Formats: sequence, C-alpha cells, structure tokens
Amino acid sequence: MNALEAPDLLERPAPPEPIARRTRPFAWSLRRELWENRSVTWGPVAVAGLVLLGSLVPVARSASHFRETLDAVERHARVTLPFGMAPAPIMLACFLIGLFYALDALHGERRDRSYLFWKSLPVSDRTTVLAKAVVPMAVLPSIALLLSLTVFVLLLLFGTLVFAARGVGPALLWREVHWLQEPVIMAYGLAVHALWFAPIYAWLLLVSAWARRLPLLWAVLPPFALVALERVVADSARFGHWLGWRVTGAMQRAFAVDPGHLEGIDQLSPGRFLATPGLWGGLVLAALCLVAATRLRRRREPS
Repeated sequence: MNALEAPDLLERPAPPEPIARRTRPFAWSLRRELWENRSVTWGPVAVAGLVLLGSLVPVARSASHFRETLDAVERHARVTLPFGMAPAPIMLACFLIGLFYALDALHGERRDRSYLFWKSLPVSDRTTVLAKAVVPMAVLPSIALLLSLTVFVLLLLFGTLVFAARGVGPALLWREVHWLQEPVIMAYGLAVHALWFAPIYAWLLLVSAWARRLPLLWAVLPPFALVALERVVADSARFGHWLGWRVTGAMQRAFAVDPGHLEGIDQLSPGRFLATPGLWGGLVLAALCLVAATRLRRRREPS
C-alpha cells in the first residue's frame, strides 16, 4: 500500500446512521398527534383559566376565616378548600379529553382517509399506535400537572396579597396550605390515575382501530351488555361492580384518607397501590389491547 494513501483511509467518513435514528419517527409521530389534535393542549388550558377565575373569590374570602372563632381543623378545611379543589376540574378535563381522543385516534384517520398518506411514510404501525397511546397516558397527565401547579401558585400568590391587604399575616396562609406537599400529592395522584386508567385508554384505542362506524357505541355496548346479561342469567352484579371499581379504585388503593386528620403527605399509600393485583392485571390488559390495535391498523382499510 502506498504510504500516501494511508491518510485517506483515516479520513474516510463513518457509515450513515440508520434512517429510523436520524428521523426519530416516534418523536415526530407524537408531534403530529399534538399538531392535529389541538384540543389536547388548548382544552385543559381553557379549563384551567376558568378554574383560576372561579377560585379567586373563595381565596379572597379565606382571609376572613382567620378572624372567626373556629377550631384549627375547621379553619384549615375552609381556608385550604379552594386550593385543594382547583386541580380537580383540570384533571377531570384531561381524563375526558383523553377518552374522546383515544376513541377517535385510529378511527378518525381511516374516516378522513389520511390513513393512506401516513401509511406511505416509513413509520411502523407499532410506532404510530404507541405515539397515540402516549398522548392520554403520559402527555395529558403532564399537561394537567403543569396547569394544576400553575393555578396553585397563582392562587397562593393572590391569597398572599389578599392576606397582606387585610392585615392578616401571609405566613398563616402558607402554613395552612402545605405548599411543599401539594405538588407532591398532585404528581402522585396523576401518575396513579395514568397507570390505573391505562387499560381504559388501550381498550378505546382497540375499538377505534376495529370499528368501521360508531366507535363510541362499540366501546360502551359490550360492557353494558355483559352487565345486563349477568343480571338476567345469574342475578348478580359482580361485573358491574368491577367496572365501577376500575374507575374509582385508584383513590381507594393509592390513598389512605382519614377525615380525622389534616390533609398532607401522609395520605399517600404507594406501597398498597403497587401491591394491588388489579394494577398489574390492567397493565397487562392494556399491553394486549395495544398489540391487537397495532395488528388491526396494519390490516384495516379506510372506512
């Protein structure tokens, strides 16, 4: 080999990266979902704005409770009620938006035939379904947490100004609100419900991939039919109770609420929640539904 050719070998460029790594199909698929479904972001923002406006008056009134002859528990409940209730409508709105999004995620692209365009791109059906599943299971809870914390901080600052203007020490408000614990409780509650509701979202995605018409009807008809059949045939309501527990069971298992104590970090019960068989069974069911939805998307034709 000629010695003059050796530097050329050292300067030879490295082989190109795989196309999937360079294009990041999952990240772009997730961005596509947010671009095409603006309600995922603007819906919770609108609800948060209404909650903020509706909570200003109760927060302003909370300063007067320090001058009333109330015991510590009752005063704490009255003062902290606006701060504790404000995140609930935001989280509920994100949950409902996630339900309707999942129900239309795969059915809508077949209905408007945009499915044909996206199928022509080098993005697998698995990547597409996972990107759609991440929206209600992770993106919407993250948005709910961010907006809930923003509303909480703004209400706390507004309450501080009101307390100072009325001659009540703002430090009393900050002591009652437990401002260090509230963000932890919000993040924990949203993570718990995201895991607990995963099979519901996955079931709706499966129905969205399968149904040619009226996905909402096909999503609710089989469960209600089973409830009615069990009632008629076995005179029992176990399946109906299980469905109700699937919706409300997260609060029962993840929180240990004692009305005799003030609200705080001691409400959280992560060990009991993680030891619940229904949590892991639901996650397995969610995985199976997503696998089935991926295969259906691969085979389905436009509606």
